Amino acid sequence: MTRDIGLGRMGRRQFLATSGAAAGASVLGLGMRARGDEGSPEGPFKLGLQSYSLRGLVKDGKPSFAEALEATKELGVHYWEAFPAHVPIEGPERGGSPVKAAMDRAKVTLSGYGVVALGTDFAANRRYFEFAKRMGIEYLSADPDPKAMDGIDRLIEAFDVAVGIHNHGPGHRYSSIESIQKVIEGHHPKMGCCIDTGHFLRSKIDPVEAALAFAGRIHGVHLKDVKDAKTFTILGKGDLRLVELLKVLAKQKYHYCLAIEYEENPEKPMDDIKACLAAARHAIAEVAKA
Repeated sequence: MTRDIGLGRMGRRQFLATSGAAAGASVLGLGMRARGDEGSPEGPFKLGLQSYSLRGLVKDGKPSFAEALEATKELGVHYWEAFPAHVPIEGPERGGSPVKAAMDRAKVTLSGYGVVALGTDFAANRRYFEFAKRMGIEYLSADPDPKAMDGIDRLIEAFDVAVGIHNHGPGHRYSSIESIQKVIEGHHPKMGCCIDTGHFLRSKIDPVEAALAFAGRIHGVHLKDVKDAKTFTILGKGDLRLVELLKVLAKQKYHYCLAIEYEENPEKPMDDIKACLAAARHAIAEVAKA
């Protein structure tokens, strides 16, 4: 049994009964008209990319920020959770004014960043938060050391940057709902979960259940699909209950990047990513009509 972080004294059964009865009346109330986005194919969501999806676009043997950004423009996407190889925090190509200027010209907002390892070195962790504040990043998707949580609390409070623990696949320390709930319990409310739908599916966990369990503490979503708990596939071709997930996120007024992350075919990802975007927009339209 999981503990429902953010649901107070209301148990899961009561919450599900209440939300199910209210779904038809309330989900659309968070949709396009209520959020001022009528006519947008993204409805109430900041539909974007985890730029890792574009890691195969390389220059000089390394993932190219410029080529990934140009591809993002071609896709008509306006939000990123940035893969650190695209926007390093240190070194000659580190994120800063030129990166922000290029993203502004491309009309792409850097909403999130990760996945980053946060260890027990407080000063090293602080550099990620300083970078996030400088770049206007709202959240870090992270793999934190459980021993580092008190220090991360202090950094969240100081910089007002959320942290979403990224669930990895089977066998990882953060593969389950319970493992993440245990480590965030009693910590800052901006410490929560970055829900990777594909890895939850690989762990045989319904991402809809994860979204309910982490209500109010979802800081990042990696939107991808998996078939039979083992095969990554184009969004809508696997076992993800996409419309149901989006209804839960809309009801919770999820406001960070809804980041499509497509891991297959890295050298030629564009057609597949376009198909994922089309599936996401179709599902968003279904939520708006519910």
